[in-house]
Amino acid sequence: MYQISAKGPREAIEAAWDALAWADPSPAGAVDAKEEGRHAWRLDAYAEDADDAEACKALILETSPDLNPVVEELEDRDWVTVSLEGLPPVDAGRFIVAGSHALAKSAPGKTPILIEAGPAFGTGHHGTTLGCLIGLEHVLKVGRPQKVLDIGTGSGVLAIAAIKAGSKRAWGTEIDADSVRVANENAAKNHVANAFKTFETAGGVNATLRADAPYDLVFANILFRPLVGLCPTIAHLTAPGGHVILSGLLAHQEPLVRDAYTGHGLSLVKRIRKDGWASLVFRKPH
Repeated sequence: MYQISAKGPREAIEAAWDALAWADPSPAGAVDAKEEGRHAWRLDAYAEDADDAEACKALILETSPDLNPVVEELEDRDWVTVSLEGLPPVDAGRFIVAGSHALAKSAPGKTPILIEAGPAFGTGHHGTTLGCLIGLEHVLKVGRPQKVLDIGTGSGVLAIAAIKAGSKRAWGTEIDADSVRVANENAAKNHVANAFKTFETAGGVNATLRADAPYDLVFANILFRPLVGLCPTIAHLTAPGGHVILSGLLAHQEPLVRDAYTGHGLSLVKRIRKDGWASLVFRKPH
């Protein structure tokens, strides 16, 4: 495994992130960008072999020539899991997200969500997941959504949080079998397996999920282009008076997503920004 890192101004880092995330196929197995200070941003990409690492470096330099990407070979370990081990609990309103070692010491009165270190996205530490949890806290001040759809559920943390806050049923979608397995295992660990199930879908939703519409709350913590592409579907699946919580977009991508959803009749009711990522909460009129 190889790590490719670069630091620089936001515009250069975001351009490189876009290039790596949307290359087809991408030489990067994973890519992340985050704000490290007022004027400092960091890009981290991961590649399986040296050739892909050099391809990542070349793509970064082609897109943002002023950056100075550094390639480092990592030990042969599960770096996704290692990077998550020992992370502190995430405090998001009424929710606290942590592994079993930390939940035992969690603050009383919080709703605990058990998510162990693992390969599925969504421990609450990433700005997008944390933003969605804060968005859920806002929705819960208005009412309690009964039916929830979580597109790109990852670890299942968002759907699990909604159920623990009173939702009766939640469906999740994922594009690969491993993520489906992890999300369903997390549902069992959090004692909500009777109310939450994840389906493997090629993208968007399947016939079963369409038939069960409308939903009082739809999460979509994915990527910018799928968020825009799925806009008509998500708007249609959302119940009148229901909410949509979106994330997976960098701050500069926010206006296009906002325009797409307001163009389909939804109103923006809250915006959350964490570590350079934006999360948007919309409401569908009655």
